Amino acid sequence: QVRLVESGGGLVQAGGSLRLSCTASGRTFTSDSLGWFRQAPGKEREFVAAIGWSGYNTAIRDSVKGRFTISRDNAKSMVYLQMNSLEPEDTAVYYCAADVDSNVVSARRESYDYWGQGTQVTVSS
Repeated sequence: QVRLVESGGGLVQAGGSLRLSCTASGRTFTSDSLGWFRQAPGKEREFVAAIGWSGYNTAIRDSVKGRFTISRDNAKSMVYLQMNSLEPEDTAVYYCAADVDSNVVSARRESYDYWGQGTQVTVSS
């Protein structure tokens, strides 16, 4: 059974940092693109960042450029989202997702085959 499990969320003050991690089991994900999405209350789930299987191609949401960084460790089947200079607008449940057998970094939810359960990030002002 394929599973993605996020961790690292929590409550942080504006300007602070968090590092989200996502671990994968059930498949190696070494040939998959991995992405992060987020969903705030009352809003649709939106793209945050994605990284191809090689780790060299990435995409990131404009509103978090310069603050968030996505990376992966294929040996550990892990993907990370380093979030710095957090703002209250970043408050959301953050989900990781896998686009199987792809090196394309997609911002479309429909591109992803597997999803985690999410981890809550709350940024206080």
